[in-house]
Amino acid sequence: MQSLSSLSLPRTLISAAVAGAFALVAVNASADLSSRYVDNDGDMVADVPSDESQQVDPDTLVFAYTPVEDPAVYADVWSGFLDHLSEATGKDIQFFPVQSNAAQQEALRAGRLHVAGFNTGGVPVAVNCGGFRPFAMMAAEDGSFGYEMEIITYPGSGIESVEDLEGRQLAFTSETSNSGFRAPSALLRSEYGMEAGEDFETAFSGSHDNSILGVVNEDYEAAAIANSVAHRMISRGVIDEDDYEIIYTSQTFPTTAYGLAHNLDPELAEQIQDAFFSYDWDGTALEAEFANSGEAQFIPITYEENWEVIRTIADANGVTYDCD
Repeated sequence: MQSLSSLSLPRTLISAAVAGAFALVAVNASADLSSRYVDNDGDMVADVPSDESQQVDPDTLVFAYTPVEDPAVYADVWSGFLDHLSEATGKDIQFFPVQSNAAQQEALRAGRLHVAGFNTGGVPVAVNCGGFRPFAMMAAEDGSFGYEMEIITYPGSGIESVEDLEGRQLAFTSETSNSGFRAPSALLRSEYGMEAGEDFETAFSGSHDNSILGVVNEDYEAAAIANSVAHRMISRGVIDEDDYEIIYTSQTFPTTAYGLAHNLDPELAEQIQDAFFSYDWDGTALEAEFANSGEAQFIPITYEENWEVIRTIADANGVTYDCD
């Protein structure tokens, strides 16, 4: 999203070669669906079961947003939308405050989660191992979307460039995160010849919020984060823009994908998707929160097209999906 990039340009070192680093990897990564699913239409996601007895139509739909530092805050943020979703489907809606990416993935695989927003890097895991069917993403009013991975440090850390990370500590969020692990790992390896655990120490914070606060409080020397999270934290007054410094900004990546469990009744699935695209953001808590990162609507997406660059990064890191 252009507006996000422009916010950090004055204090960012942007490498013109970052796109080229990923272009070296084949971009036509194929799906690696669990044997529990089929993909007869070739769109890289699990098909809805053709046997109606395998389709589910629950009385209560469980919704989860990607893990954040304070899930209670986002229960309030999503409450108006979930009321709209309830009206559109005639179902009760339960907000599931997941504490980790692993817990969210397991809930999907176990059939306890029906509608969800998965973080960028977690989407391929959810698709291949949990039968996740992504269909929407947040975007700006003009249809632009995305965020950048940034590597940040605290003022006075002595880290002024990526090269300065050698021998220091870099915090990641979780191993399934795109901007919090996979993208920076591929970047540091391909552009700088730096390997985690060899050239710099690592830590895993569990979320972007934790990584950002860890840097601001000097618990971590540096961290790889999604800048959209930082922008929202600044807008809420949780941190100040001067609390950290940016030493690297990546190309733009797709943001959180919203989607469904593959085995929902098709009529219910259509109602859920319609609810996303018919939601009026004006004056809502959702608008107030996500306007901080330039987002104002839901737009349609496909996993095959919009997650191509993410699959490429995963390939660059040697990621495989041993779901069974």
